[in-house]
Amino acid sequence: MSRLRFGTFLAPFHAAGQNPTLALQRDLELVEHLDRLGYDEAWIGEHHSAGSEIIASPEIFIAAAAERTRHIKLGTGVTSIAYHNPLWVADRMVMLDHLTRGRSMLGVGPGSLPTDSAMIGLNPTDTRELLDVNLDIIMRLLRGEVVTQTTRTHELREAQLQLRPYTDPCFDVAVAAVASPTGPRLAGRHGTGLLSIGATLTQDGFDALAHHWNVVEERAAHYGRPTPDRSGWRLVGLMHIAETREQAYRDVEFGIEQWFTYFQKVAAFPQMAVEGGNLKEMIDFINEAGIGAIGTVEDARAQVQRLVDQSNGGFGAMLLMGHDWANPEATKRSYELIAQQVFPNFQGQAESTLAAKKRATDTREAHAATQLTAVELMTERYQKELADKG
Repeated sequence: MSRLRFGTFLAPFHAAGQNPTLALQRDLELVEHLDRLGYDEAWIGEHHSAGSEIIASPEIFIAAAAERTRHIKLGTGVTSIAYHNPLWVADRMVMLDHLTRGRSMLGVGPGSLPTDSAMIGLNPTDTRELLDVNLDIIMRLLRGEVVTQTTRTHELREAQLQLRPYTDPCFDVAVAAVASPTGPRLAGRHGTGLLSIGATLTQDGFDALAHHWNVVEERAAHYGRPTPDRSGWRLVGLMHIAETREQAYRDVEFGIEQWFTYFQKVAAFPQMAVEGGNLKEMIDFINEAGIGAIGTVEDARAQVQRLVDQSNGGFGAMLLMGHDWANPEATKRSYELIAQQVFPNFQGQAESTLAAKKRATDTREAHAATQLTAVELMTERYQKELADKG
């Protein structure tokens, strides 16, 4: 497998009732932190209801984050394209591509919160049907085509983009998937990447991992496209890491119950059927069901390797789902530990330093002897010089 990228998938999830201005600032500061640590990607969600996922426009957030960062790529994770005119989605993303000098990415999906779509008169079936229609229009526009088409929500008449993307030929586009084959089918058809949001969130999602990519390849072949590159496949997973497992457990006492309650009692998103009635049960659910890792860097490495194995051929990026399980400082430390001690094992950096250490260890005795011999020799020479002068 080639170098595995790492990133975050930031919905975000903040407890309702807190200061939203400060919460958004913390999100921006987190992306800055990840940029300094060498994370490759940050994907930002779009939501409009339920009080916890408070970013309404990932494009606006990305524009702000881009001015604070230097290297990290920034994606919409996801733009709920059923809610929007597809012409404007494409146009805004091209603008972002120019503003960020090629650091923008477009993730698309139907929208996960039914309370969002209900406010504009759409139900979950409508949004999934519109996802297919609108993605086709967006991809045609990005290829430079002129589009005339009437959808259920919009009418386009000789629509076209006035700018070409900054990225040649286009920025990354990815389709979201949970457990069903809908996302993989669209990714294969349109030649886009795949965001497996449900990769580790449920046992069904984990079991569907290898099947997801099989669907992508089958649909690509059906439409005469080249075999997709697995580097465009991104998996979203859950982690909180500390120096010890006991510390990690103490850290998540801060907010994991709020996170579980959100999915159990607030958000009408049954794909996230998390289980647990108290703190211990919640931690056990994350760790024992295999959907994530609350613990040490060894636990994090094992979880990533487990996903690599289950994917049956590897994937391109591991995205850590953003959450407020721990306080902001412990959360930043978790990301830091992963960057320091997990990245190298999946990016080809650990082996070389470990091999160098082993070579030095294996030859230490012999080299130490030559060092002592050299010191003795130079001492003898100096003493001889003194004797010759006397």
